[in-house]
Amino acid sequence: MQPIWIFDLDNTLHNASHGVFPRINQLMLLYIMRHLGLGQNEANALRQRYYQRYGATLRGMALHHQVDPTRFLEETHPLSALEPELLIQSESARVLSRLPGRKLMLSNGPQAYIERVAERMGLSRHFETMYGIERVNYITKPDPRAFITLLGRERLNPRHCIMVEDSLDNLKTARRLGMKTIWISPEVRRPDWVDYRIREVGELLRLPVHHDR
Repeated sequence: MQPIWIFDLDNTLHNASHGVFPRINQLMLLYIMRHLGLGQNEANALRQRYYQRYGATLRGMALHHQVDPTRFLEETHPLSALEPELLIQSESARVLSRLPGRKLMLSNGPQAYIERVAERMGLSRHFETMYGIERVNYITKPDPRAFITLLGRERLNPRHCIMVEDSLDNLKTARRLGMKTIWISPEVRRPDWVDYRIREVGELLRLPVHHDR
């Protein structure tokens, strides 16, 4: 049986830390300062706290400050401001073209953002479907409900799925649901809930991944 690959996007298939994440963080900081009336240091601490607790700043803002998710995403992920920050990497498209099996994307980013980044990176044609945060009811990874929504809508058995991520917390949830897990990271350690650790996406082609479980 061929595998079903579920990929994260940012810092998994492209280097978001190079320019995209700093720009998004700046826009989120300005949003929080403006809408909550906080100073820069307070707003930055709140942004980081919500990210660490919920996996996305949006989740904390919606839960604790009744922020409209759609408006928040529009103001903090403007494509016109983020596209110039993209670091185009052709390796990801090459790898995806050679991997057997279905490929889906599950990202905490907004739908318009992930679709545009995937298009610019030449990744779109390799994905059967892509799930941004709107498509999982604004529930962010690592909350299992985000994964369960995708699995349910696509009628997938998690034991046939392989999750590829840069986030250990997200991989821990994937493993608990029964998926195999691949961690993209420069670190040497490999936690118990990670099946394989690789430094970059190109190493996927060398992994002895077995799909019958």
